[in-house]
Amino acid sequence: MAIPQIRVTREEMRKRVAYFKDLKGFDGGLPDSSYPSAVRKLYNAVGFQPPKGKGGAEVVSPVGAQAAANSAIPISEGFNLGFCEAKPGNGPMMHNHDTNETFMPLTGTWRCSWELDGKDEYFDVGPWDVCSFPPGVNRRFENITHSEPDKTHFLMFVIGGNAPEADFTDKAKATLREEGYLA
Repeated sequence: MAIPQIRVTREEMRKRVAYFKDLKGFDGGLPDSSYPSAVRKLYNAVGFQPPKGKGGAEVVSPVGAQAAANSAIPISEGFNLGFCEAKPGNGPMMHNHDTNETFMPLTGTWRCSWELDGKDEYFDVGPWDVCSFPPGVNRRFENITHSEPDKTHFLMFVIGGNAPEADFTDKAKATLREEGYLA
């Protein structure tokens, strides 16, 4: 059986082109968005919108509410592609997704960490390297390009699913509550 073929006009295809220079970055919409070491800007290039709220009140879109609502190419075809821009020392707090999440630095060096038996493990990756986390693994990423303290760097991420959810670890949520970032 052959794969069905479709035809799209140039106008229809234009709706599926996102020029990086036109992408809007958002620095809010996640529980840790204002936490000093978690400040970052997320650009939602392709994919999902906010999840339908299957989880608890603290379960959110992996790209945050603002970026999720403003995808440059708002399709639901099984994945999301976006970018994170952050200064050295910054990245999200430890969190989890119900889907795969894959990272590829475009600039700088990034630490991809996960929890294992009460301690953090990690790999440091640079431009064009790839780190892919399976669903259910508590993970985080952080720009560790400390030789350029005032320069932001970019990491590309691909997240599986049409409406995946993200949740922060109990430890991350406790820190955010203790310091007044989460009710």
